Amino acid sequence: MSDSPQSASDIIAKLGKLDGDDKRDGDAVQIGEVIKTIGGRSYGPLLLLPALLGASPLGGIPTVPSVLAVIIAVIAAQMVIGRTHFWLPGFLAERTVPKAKLESARETLSKPAQLMDTLFDNRLSWATKEPMPRIAAVLVLILCLTIAPLELVPFAAILPFSAIAAFGLAMTVRDGALMLLALALSCTSVGLVFYALLA
Repeated sequence: MSDSPQSASDIIAKLGKLDGDDKRDGDAVQIGEVIKTIGGRSYGPLLLLPALLGASPLGGIPTVPSVLAVIIAVIAAQMVIGRTHFWLPGFLAERTVPKAKLESARETLSKPAQLMDTLFDNRLSWATKEPMPRIAAVLVLILCLTIAPLELVPFAAILPFSAIAAFGLAMTVRDGALMLLALALSCTSVGLVFYALLA
């Protein structure tokens, strides 16, 4: 879609507009509204945004990492089966995020997003084409399985969320070098998490 985010900064900017334009009563934003804002056909941003939120102060709220992991898993599963338009179940779309926490996450992620855009661009684009996105989606599903156990330790889920964010950013900016780095990071993350759990 022409209005799909093309960079990490685009995604964070859209997040800020959603928070500012929301007219709902109360102090929360529905997850479905966030998804609608960044686009339902853009799998890169759809992976990147919840992963970044999970690695932000928002990830310190109990149960939030697990909810974000479920959302990411739903996205990744649809990538694996080749859906061209993303769908989110109602029970997830209707979940809400506190506006204050969303704004805090946006402010925290603004500068890192700008840095990402500076460092990553269209390199080795062949590595962002099929079957790489589906391989990435399978690894993302595995990473999601590690997040719930890690929630017992505050912010321990940053490692798998970071790997997922790398996949999302690679697909958003079509950076194959970052995609390959994300593959290595995800394998390392899964190995470390399972080693820690078994130990």
